[in-house]
Amino acid sequence: MKKFLFNYVIPYILYAVIYLWCLTLRSKNLNAEEENHFKNLSGPYILTLWHGRIFYLFYYLRQNPDYFLLISPSQDGDLLARLAKLMGYSVIRGSSYKKAVPAARSLIKVLRRKKRIIIIADGSRGPSCVAQPGSVQLASITESPIFAMTFGAKNKMTLNTWDRFIIPLPFTRCNLNFSSPLSIQRKPSEQAIEEKRIALENTLNAICQVSDED
Repeated sequence: MKKFLFNYVIPYILYAVIYLWCLTLRSKNLNAEEENHFKNLSGPYILTLWHGRIFYLFYYLRQNPDYFLLISPSQDGDLLARLAKLMGYSVIRGSSYKKAVPAARSLIKVLRRKKRIIIIADGSRGPSCVAQPGSVQLASITESPIFAMTFGAKNKMTLNTWDRFIIPLPFTRCNLNFSSPLSIQRKPSEQAIEEKRIALENTLNAICQVSDED
């Protein structure tokens, strides 16, 4: 019964709630030029964001099966995977913590097929707003640019969770923001990876600050 609820009932309820909730929101794109930039690319790219900024972007980028999400093979992951598929995303089951190598290989294969992936920059466990090196390493292996993205909300709830998860209140305005691409050469040194990781972290924090202040 529990498996039936997780697979066939709760995902549809969440889908309806998120969809109707986000229909009430207004959006303002603070950097439409960079959004158009990556949407017009013919090759692969990586989109990345902070864990706490998922809510509206999950809705905004919906109905695009060229976007692949990495979702853990846990029971909670089963629920999220079903919800992601309802939203129109493609899903890869794997974990960046357990069996990380097979998950990374799956993401590399997707990028080499000229598809696109979305990665949570601070992972599923944090620490919050600290970029992990995974997206930089994938970018160097596949020669794919990384675009940071975020949203801010004029009126919002900030949950008391590790990621300070943001939920925009109904009928408020969401500010979308996208960065220019970050790229890294193939076979970089550890120092180069760390420098790019810090650059990505700083970029995400900068576009979040602008989105929150506008």
